[in-house]
Amino acid sequence: MQQFRRAVEARDEEAIAALLAEDVVFTSPVAFSPYPGKATTAAILRAVLRVFEDFHYVREIADANGRDSALIFKAVVSGKQVNGCDFLHVNDEGLIDDFTVMVRPLSAAVAVSEAMSAQFDRVQREAAAAATDHSDM
Repeated sequence: MQQFRRAVEARDEEAIAALLAEDVVFTSPVAFSPYPGKATTAAILRAVLRVFEDFHYVREIADANGRDSALIFKAVVSGKQVNGCDFLHVNDEGLIDDFTVMVRPLSAAVAVSEAMSAQFDRVQREAAAAATDHSDM
């Protein structure tokens, strides 16, 4: 998904969030249960922008109808080289409704887990604030 890739590479948090469906489900490479909702997913992705250094996509694979994409990336987290893939599915409106991340090797997954765990309280606060702001509309 070219729009998402450009938004991430530009580190444009607003553009990233604008591409998420309200009912998006985010599946983390290091958490057992998926995270539902746009507010939570956007907060997680902002944390990723803070934690992942030298993040860049190296390849994009898409199905013929453009609904499913795999964006292969490299980054550094806590000094560990991370290789990973974002698997995205878009709904009928072209918004991401399913977002799954996988990373390797194990030492990188551990580094991601530790770094993201340190962000979790902030992620929860941001998601709660965004959900409250959205409910006022």
